[in-house]
Amino acid sequence: MSTAHATLLAEIATANRILAHHGVVDAFGHVSVRHPEKPDHFLLARSMAPGTVTADDIMVFGPGSEAVNGDERRPYLERYIHGEIYLARPDAISIVHSHSPSMVPFGVVPSVKLRPVFHMSGFLGKGAPVFEIRCCAGDDSDLLIRNRALGAALAKSLGEDTTVLMRGHGSTVVGGSLHEAVYRAIYAEVNAKIQATSMQLGDVTYLTEGEAQAAMTTNRGQLARAWNLWTSQIGT
Repeated sequence: MSTAHATLLAEIATANRILAHHGVVDAFGHVSVRHPEKPDHFLLARSMAPGTVTADDIMVFGPGSEAVNGDERRPYLERYIHGEIYLARPDAISIVHSHSPSMVPFGVVPSVKLRPVFHMSGFLGKGAPVFEIRCCAGDDSDLLIRNRALGAALAKSLGEDTTVLMRGHGSTVVGGSLHEAVYRAIYAEVNAKIQATSMQLGDVTYLTEGEAQAAMTTNRGQLARAWNLWTSQIGT
């Protein structure tokens, strides 16, 4: 294994622990990275609680979201979230799926859209779309993305956005790097909390599309500051 590959595996494990530390994931949820040498493959831990992931737990998945190299460890049921988004979005380098609690309400109240309320969440742009699984799985599903068809439907709902809410389930965010995906997952949850609080006070002034774009561009240059703090908080 090359030094660069070993470093990436360690960073994926670190990302899992950071997200757990911030309450974005708990016993459930997962973070992946597009394979740096095989763009149609991706790296994702075996099925386990994110806060316990180590570099040795990372598996490699192919274009069909199935494990390669004869790896028989148990994978996440919802690995198709990652595989189908990577196929649909060449710009996506990392993906976080979670059930972060402040995000869930915005996926179940159709009249309220998750929108950016402060500069740290400019990546939300015009607001996060909502994926309705009933449109392709009927009224009796368990709400999980269990196959490629559902993963492709989720990717279609995401479109060119950075974040998609999943009704009655959670959310998925994409980033141009592992650090950016982790940043977005954390600040999407923070934004949801602030937006919900603000709505109790009165009418909310959201970021304009121009403000959101400018803020997103600026924050992309500040990811190392956040990552370095978060790694220090978990003792890495």
